[in-house]
Amino acid sequence: MKTIIIEDEKPAARRLSRLLNEFGVEVSVLLHSVEEAINWFQNNEHPDLIFLDIQLSDGLSFEIFDVVEVKSAIIFTTAFDEYALQAFKLNSIDYLLKPIDDEELKKAVDKYRFLAPKKQKLAIDFEDIKKLLVNPVEREFKKRFTTKIGQHLKIINADEVECFYSENKGTYAATSDGRNYLLETTLENLEDELDPKIFFRVSRKFYVNVNYIKDMVSYTNSRLQIKLERFNDQEIIVSRERVKDFKLWLE
Repeated sequence: MKTIIIEDEKPAARRLSRLLNEFGVEVSVLLHSVEEAINWFQNNEHPDLIFLDIQLSDGLSFEIFDVVEVKSAIIFTTAFDEYALQAFKLNSIDYLLKPIDDEELKKAVDKYRFLAPKKQKLAIDFEDIKKLLVNPVEREFKKRFTTKIGQHLKIINADEVECFYSENKGTYAATSDGRNYLLETTLENLEDELDPKIFFRVSRKFYVNVNYIKDMVSYTNSRLQIKLERFNDQEIIVSRERVKDFKLWLE
């Protein structure tokens, strides 16, 4: 199985390649831009499988396929969780939200291995997906949560939450009044429930609310530290793989 990665963040590309090697997938080529990918596809035999980052340094990766007809299977790697990702499910093998989770990556590889021998249609309708990027489908996001306090239920409004975080296998909402509430959910479940215009998952441990960001400072290894209005129980660090997407999100 010939596999390539198209990803402009070189550390992220190397990490993905290393994980794939652990799952028995050998990556033959790492490409980092639209221009580089076009040149490569025009001069090389196309691979069986592509891991494709959507936002590259010199444009959307879909621009590659405006120039080159590619029939390879594609697994998207993307931070665009605010869009109608069901379209990605329907038009590709799978999609992986950054930062890429080991188990989700393994499931995507297994899915490809299952579908490929069946010669199932793997063509991508890039035009439909590009339309979704420009005009995302309107979605309803969760506006409130409940938590149990003794024998009582308390309502927590989403717009009052400075951050959601995980700790000791529990998921907590830290609110603007300085309180932390245990919720009966997981950060993974919150991915489909939080408004991505307001909340961003900066690491495996934290979702932050843009309206409560007080300061951002440089941190070791090209990372960022976020300081919120009230929450200061723990350091909130944007993982290196997410820094670029976080900056794009802020804009």
